[in-house]
Amino acid sequence: MLEFLRTAINLISIIAIPAMILIILGWGFFKKVKVYEVFVEGAKEGFDTAVRIIPYLVAMLFAIGVFRASGAMDVLTSILSPVTNLIGMPPEALPMAFMRPLSGSGSLGLMTEIMKAHGPDSFTGVLVSTMYGSSETTFYVLAVYFGAVQIKNARHAVPAGLIADLFGMLGALFVCRILFSQ
Repeated sequence: MLEFLRTAINLISIIAIPAMILIILGWGFFKKVKVYEVFVEGAKEGFDTAVRIIPYLVAMLFAIGVFRASGAMDVLTSILSPVTNLIGMPPEALPMAFMRPLSGSGSLGLMTEIMKAHGPDSFTGVLVSTMYGSSETTFYVLAVYFGAVQIKNARHAVPAGLIADLFGMLGALFVCRILFSQ
């Protein structure tokens, strides 16, 4: 059963992105949409959005830098390490779980540090890279994109995003335990 699950996950990971691209192109063809022209128009709008979000991006990156430099990350990790041990998560992966909802570049830097310390093929290295791909930069998205379109009340977006991040992290741990545990 475990070998079947590994094979199924491997097959899905190989065909998922090409299948999505073909489905999008096929749907556009079916609906008689000029896919390339629409793509170029979207890219132009993306550039305008990028210019509008720069102030929010700078503020978010500053706040993340202060959080890491203050040592708050280390304090949170030491407090929560009994919980991570209980669920089978290496305590070295906990900073990734905290940083990922805050910053893509910050979590990428943490992931790189963890991989240098433990190796990219170690369980911890595989886990943090899977966490990186299984979650979103929730606060970054809220601060930058909601700010760019002047949404003042995020309402349910924060809890929904954090719950999704939590399940992404736990899902990454579950899948890595199945596929990569010795």
